[in-house]
Amino acid sequence: MIRPVKIEDAQAIATIYNYYILHSIATFEEEVVDAEAIKKRILAVTAKYSWIVFEDDGEIIGYAYGSEWRSRFSYRHTVESTVYLNHKTSKKGVGTLLYKELIKQLTRKNFHVILGCISLPNEASEKFHEKLGFKKIAHFHEVGYKFNRWIDVGFWELIVNN
Repeated sequence: MIRPVKIEDAQAIATIYNYYILHSIATFEEEVVDAEAIKKRILAVTAKYSWIVFEDDGEIIGYAYGSEWRSRFSYRHTVESTVYLNHKTSKKGVGTLLYKELIKQLTRKNFHVILGCISLPNEASEKFHEKLGFKKIAHFHEVGYKFNRWIDVGFWELIVNN
């Protein structure tokens, strides 16, 4: 079931996210986060944006949220989207359900553009975003450095509320 995030979900979210910090280029964070850090992020994000989780039998198996893309006032109609799943849950449709619901909620909040930022290469994430209507609009070469290598980043865009 998809529901709004609760502060009590922070530890489960940290556990999901820490896997990607330690084993993936999906995030450029390199130090694991604890529940307290996630609680602060939940409070900051939910003040303006949507944050949802997918719960199955009392277990959080994925989450998605929107966040500020840039701080200048003129960017106020643009939001960056994020989705993470328990690494054992992928390819069961949960990510699609979460992302579709997030897009619906961000559209209702009158955002105009939703941006997905993808560390490259990541063919699965690229196809996932494109399946949901996102189009690739930018490719930045070697802008991140993690695991002793340079990493490219791409941006995918979904225009809503025309």
